[in-house]
Amino acid sequence: MLMRKLGRTGLRVSALCLGGNTFGWTTDQKASEAVLDAYVEAGGNFIDTADVYARWAPGNKGGESETALGEWMAARGNRRAVLIATKVMGPMGPGPNDTGLSRLHIVHAVEDSLRRLRTDYIDLYQAHWDDRETPLDETLRAFDDLVREGKVRYVGASNYHAWRLARALGESDKRGYARYESIQPKYNIAIRDEYERDLEPLCRELGVGVIPYSSLASGFLSGKYRAGEALPATARAGGVQKTYMNDHGFAVLAAVEKLAAAVGGTPAQVALSWLAHRPGITAPIASATSVAQLKELLGGIELHLDEESRAALDRASAWRQS
Repeated sequence: MLMRKLGRTGLRVSALCLGGNTFGWTTDQKASEAVLDAYVEAGGNFIDTADVYARWAPGNKGGESETALGEWMAARGNRRAVLIATKVMGPMGPGPNDTGLSRLHIVHAVEDSLRRLRTDYIDLYQAHWDDRETPLDETLRAFDDLVREGKVRYVGASNYHAWRLARALGESDKRGYARYESIQPKYNIAIRDEYERDLEPLCRELGVGVIPYSSLASGFLSGKYRAGEALPATARAGGVQKTYMNDHGFAVLAAVEKLAAAVGGTPAQVALSWLAHRPGITAPIASATSVAQLKELLGGIELHLDEESRAALDRASAWRQS
C-alpha cells in the first residue's frame, strides 16, 4: 500500500487510515479482527480510534474500540507493526473532570487508553475536540510531558478551527513543546469549504499532516442515498439527510457516479481516490465493517484518476469563495 510521511514526524503511514469507530459497536470482535487482519495483510499500518468509541451505544461505557484493538494486537503479537492513533477529550464519566483537555483528565485518560490497548505507548495521541475552557498552555504542556515520558510518540488535533490550530502551533514553538503534527478535519468531496478555506493553506505551509474523517460523507458518497427514496436503516441516516441530501450534494454524487461508471469503479472508490490524492492529504480515514467493504476502500486508494477526470470532479464540487 502507498505510504506517506505524517507531518514533520518520522512516521510512515499507509495512505488509508482504518477507522476504528465501528469496533465494539456495529462490528463485533470476530468481524473487527477479520477486517484488521485483511488491512494489515494488504500493507496497512495506520489505525484510528478514540477513548469515547462507542460510548453512545446502549450498554456501552466508552473504550470498546480501544479494547477490541488491544485484544487483537495481543492475540497477534503485532504491536510494533501497526501505528495506533487515539483521542482524548470526550466525556468518559459523570464527573466534571471526566472530560476536556485539562491536565488532570489527560493524565488519567492516557493511562486508561494504554490499559485498554494493552500497550505502553501510543503512536499518535490527539485532542478530539478543542477545549476553550482549559488554558491552551495547560493542554500543550500535558501532551509534551507525555511525549517526554515515552507514553506518547506524537500529538495531533481533531476538529480545530484554523486560528486555534495556528495559535497552538505558535505556543508549542515558543515554549518548546511537542507540537500538533496532524489534524483531523471533516473533509470530503461533497463538503470542501470547511477545510479548504483556512485549514488547507495553514497545514500545507507549516507541514501539518491531514487525516480527514467522514471521507465518504457518512455513506452518502457510496450512492445508497437517493432523492425521494426511503433512507437506509442506519443511525447516521438523519444526519446524512440534513447535511448532504440537497441540490449540491446530489450534483456532486452524480458527477462521482458518472466517473465511476467510466473508469469501472464504484462511487465510493472515486470519491476516496479524489480525496486521497489531493495535495497535502496524508491519509483519509475510512471504516469497514467487512472484509469486502475494506477491499472496496483499498481499491479507492489504488485508483488514480487522470487530470481531466479530477478537474471534472473539482468543477462539480466547487464551493463559492467570498
